[in-house]
Amino acid sequence: MHALSARGNSIKGLHLCSMQIVAVASAKLAKAWIQMPPPLYATDKAYIRPLDSDVAQVFSPAHNTRFANGQAMRWLLQAADGQYLGRIAAFFQNTELSPPNSAQLGAIRLGSIGFFECINLGAAAGLLLAAAETWLAGHGANVVQGPVNFGERDKWWGLLINGFVPPTYGMAYNPPYYRTLWEQHGYQDYFKQYTYYTQVQKPLSPIVIAKGKRLLQDPAYTFRHIERQEIDAFAQHFRTLYNRAWASHTGVVELTQDNARDLVAELKQIMDHRMLWFGFYNGVPISFFVMLPDVNQIFKKLNGQFGWWQKLQLFYYLRTKSITGLVGVVYGVVPEQQGKGVESAMVYAASMLLHNAQKVHYRDFEMNWIGDFNPKMMKVAQLMGGTILKTHVTYRKMLDTSIPFLRCAEIK
Repeated sequence: MHALSARGNSIKGLHLCSMQIVAVASAKLAKAWIQMPPPLYATDKAYIRPLDSDVAQVFSPAHNTRFANGQAMRWLLQAADGQYLGRIAAFFQNTELSPPNSAQLGAIRLGSIGFFECINLGAAAGLLLAAAETWLAGHGANVVQGPVNFGERDKWWGLLINGFVPPTYGMAYNPPYYRTLWEQHGYQDYFKQYTYYTQVQKPLSPIVIAKGKRLLQDPAYTFRHIERQEIDAFAQHFRTLYNRAWASHTGVVELTQDNARDLVAELKQIMDHRMLWFGFYNGVPISFFVMLPDVNQIFKKLNGQFGWWQKLQLFYYLRTKSITGLVGVVYGVVPEQQGKGVESAMVYAASMLLHNAQKVHYRDFEMNWIGDFNPKMMKVAQLMGGTILKTHVTYRKMLDTSIPFLRCAEIK
């Protein structure tokens, strides 16, 4: 058994009877599932292979805490000659399948699909999607969302439908034809996620500068990046602010102390402490803005591998300031400080460092994962001079067709 050869991403003459779904039930099949996608992208210069270890850890109960309250399953699509033509994963959290109002008629019990890869053939995609949907329905799901991650939204979430340029680290990338494969099988646009782009040293708008200067004149407010010796304290600040600014939103899971500690341990390998910004009001944290170097500029050279030699390469490139891309990962302001100019003050304060070419070597800046249901964050990205570079979409399919489809509600 082997992966799809590099001769192309479609195979003429395939029929349903010549393809079979294979459940991943062994270490050998798990490895084949990880290695299936790259041949599909053999001629796609924008594709960057995710680290094999990153993807594998999503499906490892030892690494992914969501297995404590959920399940996952994976499948491969195999041709009669042994080639693998596609893959898919399905997963759920028990809390999503059994919400408090689950006994209510029409209550949504949500299952999820992700890590979809497939040749350009509707029948092949149909077999993969049907396998995942059937498994989820068997566990009680009546609505399916995808393609998403069995984890937080910061990685592999959404289907790319516009802006087929090299992805930043953790961002989903796929061929344009995937949109047709999903939509022809009943998946509808639940919400879009935008990636905004700007040049690091692009001047801010006069409005942002004026608002930022005004708030910075108030001695109660302070905006600064953390220092190296504060990295551990950053974990607690981040957890507190994240939970207050984001955890109340649908689909966002509250960070525990362990989550925050693990996150910081992971980020220590790649973070630039000068790109981790906080706002304080009378010494109390009120806002945060986390930016990271785009390590995909290095990972594209590694072909999915990340052993000791690759880690040495990454360390070298980070130390030599070879990474020129910067990624805005998450931004938040606590509810009681929203609408007071904190957003502009954070951006303005950070810009005083970012615009100093003698101190900062980054040139390009992408702000990832800004939902179309969040007009406030879209405005922040625009205030920073950003324009939409990429569009991903998160789909939903109503397995129970008596439940009306509604797009994600806008955050007010």
